Amino acid sequence: MAYLDDVNGKAWPPGIRPSDLLILAVVIAVIEVNVAVGGGTGAAPLDALSWVIGAVIALPLLVCRRWPRAVLLITFAEMILFYLLHRRNISPAPLMFTPVYATAVAGYLAWSIAVPAVIMAAGLLAVGLGGNERPVDLLAGFLPSIVIFILAVALGEVVRGRRALAAETARRLALAAEEQRSEAARLLAEERLRIARELHDTVAHSMATITVQAGSALHVLSTRQDDPVREVLVTIRDTSKSALGEMRAVLGQLRDDSHGGDVTASGDVTASGDVTASPLGLDRLADLRAAVTAAGSPVTVTVEGVQEPLPPAVDHAAYRILQESLTNVLRHAVSGTPADVCLRYAPGALTITVANDGCPAVGSTANGGAAHGGSPEAGNGIRGMRERAAAAGGELEAGPRPGGGFLVTATLPRGDA
Repeated sequence: MAYLDDVNGKAWPPGIRPSDLLILAVVIAVIEVNVAVGGGTGAAPLDALSWVIGAVIALPLLVCRRWPRAVLLITFAEMILFYLLHRRNISPAPLMFTPVYATAVAGYLAWSIAVPAVIMAAGLLAVGLGGNERPVDLLAGFLPSIVIFILAVALGEVVRGRRALAAETARRLALAAEEQRSEAARLLAEERLRIARELHDTVAHSMATITVQAGSALHVLSTRQDDPVREVLVTIRDTSKSALGEMRAVLGQLRDDSHGGDVTASGDVTASGDVTASPLGLDRLADLRAAVTAAGSPVTVTVEGVQEPLPPAVDHAAYRILQESLTNVLRHAVSGTPADVCLRYAPGALTITVANDGCPAVGSTANGGAAHGGSPEAGNGIRGMRERAAAAGGELEAGPRPGGGFLVTATLPRGDA
């Protein structure tokens, strides 16, 4: 993988590592050995300047890891100036091996081949024109440097290829993991849809039967409006019809592809020939209170603070929490136990409390809620209320009261409606 060209603009410090210092020390030592033995015709005398230049020209290697191509060009220029101004007959391979290798690893293969080729050709030409050596001897003298440069390029290309292969393998593994997660999510969604369909086919049939039978019973009863049996049947019919409509609307969000339904921007579901239902909220509290009261548990509602509109998600969660809490009163408390509901509107939150003083029914811990007086985690009702509160950004506590009965307290953020 080639470095981007803008890597040269990275800020100081250049990230020098201990291994860079070790490489620099080894290169300086090899260069100094070449300076010491690099005499010959026209060579500068071996003096202090020769030793200093041999050490200084290797300093750019400290940043070779960060800027390989720039360091390759700098060392090329240093070797040309060294040969022109204070020449000692040294090989360019010790100085340029590291930048040639790093440039090949960085992906600049053409540069890693062209620069060494130019300097070796220039050296062959200069020595060949200025001396009397035979071409075979001349080539033999330059052959070790040529081999070193070839090895540097080959090694850099191999390392680059292996790094590219490792990066591609990692990318494919990440892609495979993502596809596996997507497939698992798809299977989970299909399983949830299957369960929802089964639930609808089972419960909807029963609810529809209850609605029809309650309506049929109303026809055979007396027409007196104050008949308590008639009032109970009306409540059964209306409650079952409302629950059936809600269930169809909720399931429509899962089955709209197969039923041709659409989901509106407000969250309403419109299925072909089906019921259009709006998200339930506290505006339905009066109907819920009437239904629970008609079922035998009087409900008292108290509102504290300024009652203002709530965000749809919070409004819906509040209604569902109240619905489940009052349903638990009907199911688990002694028949006729009153329930007290308090809605406390604070500037930043809505606090809902549902309390009753009824004694728990013995062994009533199943099917949707914890028994009053028992463990609040015994059923799914309390767990579901906690999940709804958490989804709306709030929290819920539920448990038996010290003096008997049960208390549910939910705190939901109000936010912006």
